[in-house]
Amino acid sequence: MIEAAMLWNEPNNKSHWDPSLDPDWSRFADHVSRAGNAIQAINPAVTRVLGGMSPIDPHWLGRIAGYGALDAVDAVAVHGFPLDWNLWPLSAWPDKIDEIRAVTDKPVWVTEVGVSSFGAEEVQAFGLERTVQLLEGRAPRVFWYSLFDLPRSWGAETRHREAEGSSYYRHFYLGLIREDGSPKPALDIYAKHAAEIGLMQWFHYNDPRLDEAVAWMKRLGTRRIRTGLSWADSFRPDAVGWFDRQMEALADFDVTVTFCFTPEHLGLAPHHTSPAQDPQAFADFCAWMIDRYAPGASASPAVAAPQPVAEHALERPELSPLNFNRDERLAAERSIA
Repeated sequence: MIEAAMLWNEPNNKSHWDPSLDPDWSRFADHVSRAGNAIQAINPAVTRVLGGMSPIDPHWLGRIAGYGALDAVDAVAVHGFPLDWNLWPLSAWPDKIDEIRAVTDKPVWVTEVGVSSFGAEEVQAFGLERTVQLLEGRAPRVFWYSLFDLPRSWGAETRHREAEGSSYYRHFYLGLIREDGSPKPALDIYAKHAAEIGLMQWFHYNDPRLDEAVAWMKRLGTRRIRTGLSWADSFRPDAVGWFDRQMEALADFDVTVTFCFTPEHLGLAPHHTSPAQDPQAFADFCAWMIDRYAPGASASPAVAAPQPVAEHALERPELSPLNFNRDERLAAERSIA
């Protein structure tokens, strides 16, 4: 079910990682190294992917490589929206991939690419077809963002709203299906490529669209989906029940699962974009999720939901990814949340 684990989402974008708390990205690199090693210890068959860059920046990737973090991943990822936000033309996709290949020999995945229908649905249809042509044979995995339009009542996950102006509203029209459930013209074009091009659809906590999304993807012939399991959401009531339902619903697809979003009480600052106070806590969450939903061939069955333990359990946590009690550590964190 889970073929890949992505470590964070757009870490070089301040909407998803706070650079004021980690100006040289050394803390982020530590998160990646610990999490990647922890995942490998649970199941070496899971492909570990560095969270998709946005913007595509080989200099940033070189910095991360300099910290040794790429030793803990198997692939790197990029995100691009040239018809909406990026300052490069759609035709430059091959060049952008080559810029990253010049910095690393890791495979380059395109884990988010899309076109908003804000201006015209015909532009989205053209953009999808042309993007498929430009990326064909250039990336082992491509995920189109997204299946559904973002409901206007939810709000887009961005810290750039004031700076974006009217471009902010493009966030709400990136789906192939309108908020009212009706398909856009681009959906028929995607259907022709569904076997090769995956979908990126983030499912929010208790997302009411989950079953509808699964039905659409099976109808379209989609084989791969990228989604996420939020570390912050893991502290919500019955979070494990929601995670279980989400993963069970997606069992027929090859899933790339994204781990990100810091719980407020575990961050250097009380915000989901903050680095964790203890990067190993993020690694423990990633290992717990892989152990539950993609255990290795010799692993025991998925662990039970963490139970509260005494607060003193946090005093001397075992940090080795090969020898820690994830249940006790996660339960201890929840007992003081």
